[in-house]
Amino acid sequence: MVVDGIRRWVRSSPGTHIWLLIIGITSLVIASASEGLEAFLLHRNSSNIHELNKHPFESLLISGFWIETPSSFALYAVLFEVVHANVERWLGTLRWLCVVAVAHVAATLISQEILLRAIESHSAPRSMKHVVDIGVSYGLAGAVGVLTYRVPRPWRWLYLVGAVAFFALPLLTGGTFTDVGHAIALGLGLACWSLTRDRPPWRWDAGRARHAALEAAGAARQAAGAAKQAADAARQAAGAAREAALSRRGDAPDPPGPPGRRAATGRRDAPGRPRSRPPRSRR
Repeated sequence: MVVDGIRRWVRSSPGTHIWLLIIGITSLVIASASEGLEAFLLHRNSSNIHELNKHPFESLLISGFWIETPSSFALYAVLFEVVHANVERWLGTLRWLCVVAVAHVAATLISQEILLRAIESHSAPRSMKHVVDIGVSYGLAGAVGVLTYRVPRPWRWLYLVGAVAFFALPLLTGGTFTDVGHAIALGLGLACWSLTRDRPPWRWDAGRARHAALEAAGAARQAAGAAKQAADAARQAAGAAREAALSRRGDAPDPPGPPGRRAATGRRDAPGRPRSRPPRSRR
């Protein structure tokens, strides 16, 4: 039951899970690479000013399949399931891909143009042309923006305020060009409202939610029962192995000892030698 539910969920959002699989592979490459190779891969696949001038289309495309810190992959996996998978199931793969592509490409180009103006005005160092600019956060911010229209009223406005505050707060506290890109991507996701006009928002069905909760509880009980049966079987196998080991030890003959010694019952001194006595403590 649980496996079938996971399979249906993955099939309902194939683009999200293919993207997540590619990110997992590239994260493993980064995690297993040497320090020099890691730096080369991160800079070569960035969509910074230097790479955009050399090969713009390639850098815009490839930069969306890498993350700088492989240890953050688990967090991105959760965000993909919560945000991207829901948007793709709601809008369809083609519309979801359109929102993500627009947010990623436009936010990258605008934020890098802002950074270039800062470099030309000497507000930022020229080395920022080679800064590492990779990741999936711009597309994720765009998906967060368009997901606003799936939240039913009046909760929609609370969700919108929370999303705007999350992405705008870094700008108010001296954010970087990346924070500017996140805010732009969120705005672009909100601007894609026309793609959602024929898509209904979430409807809270208490009966359906209760049924889903009961199914989940039943699946959890079945999993717990299976785990208990496996543990009992493991204990029985361990007990049988212990009994077999004890029976083999009891049936084995005593090993022969050297002359003058009893192998199993104790020590017998050799003939003609006085029995040694342990020294006594003098107090």
